[in-house]
Amino acid sequence: MSNEQYILLVVGMGIVSFIPRWIPLFYLSKKELPKPVVEWLELIPVAILSALLFPALLVDPHTKEFVLISPQTAAFIPCFIIAWFTRSLGITLVAGMFFFWAGTKFM
Repeated sequence: MSNEQYILLVVGMGIVSFIPRWIPLFYLSKKELPKPVVEWLELIPVAILSALLFPALLVDPHTKEFVLISPQTAAFIPCFIIAWFTRSLGITLVAGMFFFWAGTKFM
């Protein structure tokens, strides 16, 4: 492929990615959505985070088997408790790194 084809490919992918995001923003930004739709839309980030997080915590990456006790879950449980009570991203991040280190060191 030539440089012009790569540039055309990147621009085309950008357009194809941009249009599906732009259309709803453009048409729905001036309208009031019904309350059930807004409540449903607010749940999407939680659902996506759960779908990404739980397989990473509960599945062994090498054997692809369900594992209840691993360094990831050993770090997750105290981190979740710290995050719940402190509501601080910085404290939770440092605690998570410590607990993950401790889990990999002593498990």
